[in-house]
Amino acid sequence: MVVGVLLAGILVLYLSGVLAIEVTNADPRPKGTVDDIVALRERNDVNVLFILTDTLRASRLHTYGYERETSPTFDYMASTGVKFSRHLAQSSWTKCSMASLWTGLYPQRTGVLRAAHATPEAARMPAEILRDAGFRTAGIWRNGWVAPSFGFSQGFEVYDKPASKPLPAGFRAENPHITLDGTDNDVVDAAVEFLRAHGRERFFLYVHLMDVHQYLYDSKSAIFGGTYSDIYDNSVLHTDSVINRLLTAFAEQNLLQKTLVVMAADHGEAFGERGIEGHAREVYLEETEIPLILGFPFRLDPGIVVETRTRNVDVWPTVLDLLGLPKLPDADGYSLVSIIRAAARGKPVPDDVPAYAHLERGWGRPEYPSRPVVAVTKGSFRFILQLAPDAASHARIESLFDASTDPDERRNVIEDHPEIAAELRQLAEAYLETRPPEWASKTVDVELDEVEAEQLRALGYAVP
Repeated sequence: MVVGVLLAGILVLYLSGVLAIEVTNADPRPKGTVDDIVALRERNDVNVLFILTDTLRASRLHTYGYERETSPTFDYMASTGVKFSRHLAQSSWTKCSMASLWTGLYPQRTGVLRAAHATPEAARMPAEILRDAGFRTAGIWRNGWVAPSFGFSQGFEVYDKPASKPLPAGFRAENPHITLDGTDNDVVDAAVEFLRAHGRERFFLYVHLMDVHQYLYDSKSAIFGGTYSDIYDNSVLHTDSVINRLLTAFAEQNLLQKTLVVMAADHGEAFGERGIEGHAREVYLEETEIPLILGFPFRLDPGIVVETRTRNVDVWPTVLDLLGLPKLPDADGYSLVSIIRAAARGKPVPDDVPAYAHLERGWGRPEYPSRPVVAVTKGSFRFILQLAPDAASHARIESLFDASTDPDERRNVIEDHPEIAAELRQLAEAYLETRPPEWASKTVDVELDEVEAEQLRALGYAVP
């Protein structure tokens, strides 16, 4: 059987279980250059489509070097836009990670470290900045950790969880811990309805996709096998086709030529590399290395690859800078526009800015004492500090990995590089001493009602 899917310049064919990609002339966007990227701020017609694929690990996308062709849509958008090849999530747990992404602050500074914590109302969120600049703002989500009760709806005129439809024939959800209703096609249906109502206005549309999180796929994408890891790949391919459908709707309504497309993730996923499966447990590379791709209202030829280490706290400073809008206040992240320009011109950029990922291991249990684990990444090195609950005992576990000689970061080389370990240890300890800005200095706690708690249990989380 041959199934064709046409999206933004890609014809995807499933032939005898092998994925082939044929570039066509269907992409309606004109060709552009790096100078057009810089000139976006001078335009007053550019929309923003923010696609967040939950639980998407960068190394499982073909454009990030994966041998399987799991991601033709991601691949095409990367080949005609900007791909950030070494991009770090700030946590391996959704709520902590998203709080950092939206505010541009590291987790220690957002204060959103445990299940009850919420982003304070005083936060200045990107949707508020865009709304105040005249954008219609809408968020469509299926993950309960980004629910309005946790402060993530600020600035959105519409912020809804779409109505769930029964799983169509041929769909499979094979994560035994997930019982979430519906599929990401429900999100796309709601997004298409938003475009019908507001596509002629300038808008910001955020869609938060969950099918990869729940290992959901359909018969067309069931081509990689039946192991736990294979099923994840099937789900990535399925989600790629869902994004295909969304971008096709943009193309059909002549919106792709005036939309900045941001393709991001909140965290990755582990597959037993260190005896751990899933996420929200550690901050090793498999749970924190994620994709970031920017697609523009024009096609770049060739696309730009940014090799310099980047971070989720940089995403919104970059988007706002591209649009010429006000900055996020007090952000730890910074705009990557100058790095994009340097990469386009082949100019080296120093890779000496440290990047942090942070998980509070007691995040789901308020009675647990603090047990932070922090990763500091600088250059090719990643230092991981795990602290015990009793800080007075000075009990800790430390490890150091060098991706330049060990790309999978499996070998602890801390004894081989004591000077580097000392430098990154000091950075990790200093990070844990940082304090939030005044507006975030008082942690907001939210008491979940039973409906919200049940939704989170459906995601597989142990919520009290």
